[in-house]
Amino acid sequence: MAEYNPEEIDSLFKLDSDFDTELPLFSVKITTPHASNGNGFEKCSTACCVETNTNHVQSDSKSCNLLDSTDNTSIVDDFSSIEEHGLMKAHPKDFELLKVLGKGGYGKVYLVRKVNGIDSNRVYAMKVLKKALIIRNHKDMIHTKAERSILEAINHPFIVNLHYAFQTNGKLYLILEYLSGGELFALLEKEGIFLEDNSTFYLAQITLALEHLHSHGIIYRDLKPENIMLSQSGNIVLTDFGMSKEGIMDNSLTHTFCGTIEYMAPEILKRTGHNKCVDWWSLGALMYDMLTGAPPFLGENRKQSIEKILSGKLLFPPYLSPIARDILRRLLNRCVVKRLGSDENDAEEIKSHEFFQKIRWDKLLALQIEPPYKPNIRSEDDASNFDSRFTKQEPVDSPEDNSLSKSVNQLFQGFSYVSPLVIDAFMNNSKDCISTPKSSPRITDVTINFSTDISHNPPPEGFSPLKITGKPFMFIN
Repeated sequence: MAEYNPEEIDSLFKLDSDFDTELPLFSVKITTPHASNGNGFEKCSTACCVETNTNHVQSDSKSCNLLDSTDNTSIVDDFSSIEEHGLMKAHPKDFELLKVLGKGGYGKVYLVRKVNGIDSNRVYAMKVLKKALIIRNHKDMIHTKAERSILEAINHPFIVNLHYAFQTNGKLYLILEYLSGGELFALLEKEGIFLEDNSTFYLAQITLALEHLHSHGIIYRDLKPENIMLSQSGNIVLTDFGMSKEGIMDNSLTHTFCGTIEYMAPEILKRTGHNKCVDWWSLGALMYDMLTGAPPFLGENRKQSIEKILSGKLLFPPYLSPIARDILRRLLNRCVVKRLGSDENDAEEIKSHEFFQKIRWDKLLALQIEPPYKPNIRSEDDASNFDSRFTKQEPVDSPEDNSLSKSVNQLFQGFSYVSPLVIDAFMNNSKDCISTPKSSPRITDVTINFSTDISHNPPPEGFSPLKITGKPFMFIN
């Protein structure tokens, strides 16, 4: 059994300044990634659930199916202070801004380079969200927390990896894998339409990603070309989980009105309640877009688009094959219970359709099928596949907003996170381990448990017991 001394861990983790220091650490368990249930794509969280004697942080064990790692622990004694043995986090100063990749309602996405640590010189995408804008709307708070939780809990070849999460007084930061191939939207715009064989490849990968999310009770709800990225090798990766919803299992429904109109299922528009089936409608709308150059029910304005989605006739260009037409009709069925993928087998019904008859699903998941298009990438920090309207902008992070109260910042308690990929690289002292594992299962688990026996070594005065276990984070509300 390997043991790691506190000085090693001290160089990787620390508490959130100003916020998390109010919750002193007394026992910490850090779990590295490992395989699960044979599929090799389950990720164990690091510092995932916070439990305190004040009972104001809870664990949401239903948000994902994480393995329970309670064995193979090594004990490190002499837990003398937070500053010496606390959890270390990343900070904005740890990243050099290289390019602006995009801009949204709540902030920007940058191409950045890590300037220190085990992953020094590695490039990432940094998503910056302004707290002041998020807290204006309760739903935005919920969506932000859901995105952070989902990115931590889910690991799959076709879903973006979260490496770090941290916060300052005025902002939230998500450090994600950099997908240098750019948006599928840009490729579709360049090509106009995709051939059916090429569409089959991309749609199959998206189906596997949605299937994985659904198996964890997560519906995506915002499937569109702008939210689908291409990796350096040309495989698709789902990003942006701000509209996603956790805890949707079996026949449970949710009623939030969200998504992008042109790809939105009719039951969302009618607000009658929806479940995972909305993702299969969006898959059909995306497929139609790929094959024809536009969504199926596109109107001249928002109102007209909604009317067409609710009652418009589904029309096909003459060049579409009968098989493509059939799967589109079945995916874009307004009757939810008759929609392809609506039964208890979820994606299996879609995967077995004749449209996907040439797909070897096991090989596709293992990234053993050559993508139809490989992006032209000159270097690891190449941003040429992103919109030049953004990449030509000077990459400057806006000034910090220090006007938010302490109580407001407590809403984001527990936001910080370090990926098991980073921890594994740290433990193995190898930069090779930090590369995004998009082609192989997770390694076996290694658990570090910082534990102090209170009866023999009491904590410093004023410390309240706190334990971080292998459960998903929940935010303090």
